[in-house]
Amino acid sequence: LWPWLLASSGLSALVQLVILPFFPDSPSYLLIQKGNEEAFRKAIRKLWGEGDHQAEIDDIMKEKVAMTSTKTLRVLEVIKDRSLRWQLYILMTVMTTLQLCGINAIYFYSFEVFHTAKFEEYLIPYVSLGVGLCECLSSILCSTLIDRFGRKVLLWGGYTLMCSVLALLTMTLSLQHQFFWMHYSSVILIFLFVVFYGIGP
Repeated sequence: LWPWLLASSGLSALVQLVILPFFPDSPSYLLIQKGNEEAFRKAIRKLWGEGDHQAEIDDIMKEKVAMTSTKTLRVLEVIKDRSLRWQLYILMTVMTTLQLCGINAIYFYSFEVFHTAKFEEYLIPYVSLGVGLCECLSSILCSTLIDRFGRKVLLWGGYTLMCSVLALLTMTLSLQHQFFWMHYSSVILIFLFVVFYGIGP
């Protein structure tokens, strides 16, 4: 089953590759990147139908003016520019914490935790699949929560909850040989960690 499941992603990629040439270009791409105003207006009519779309056209025109007046910076110029220093620090911090938050360790050791929790050997791959599904569903949930709470709240909340879960997981893994129910607590904590990862970072 797993080889077929792995091959299914290649099938979806092939379908996308075949139908991609039939997708229309976006109006902003036609105007800003290509500079083709006639094709831009045609794409607007095709996308939104006939009618007065002057407000949207004005917005894209303003975007084009802003893009042409903005200088494209190289990597070293971005690093040297003092006005971008804080944004660069924030971006580096977010990306570093994302890599070091522990999600890779959770995925790597989850199989062993499920095995220790006395799951049947044939069930462990499906439980692991459930962990991946949890991340997918929590990412979808995050897209609905981000407009309501904002990115900052989700980042702080996600990392705080992930730290708490990792602390509890360390405790349950340390005590798993003393209490039989600690194995199941570890499994629940793995699922919770993945959910908080998907909602937060």
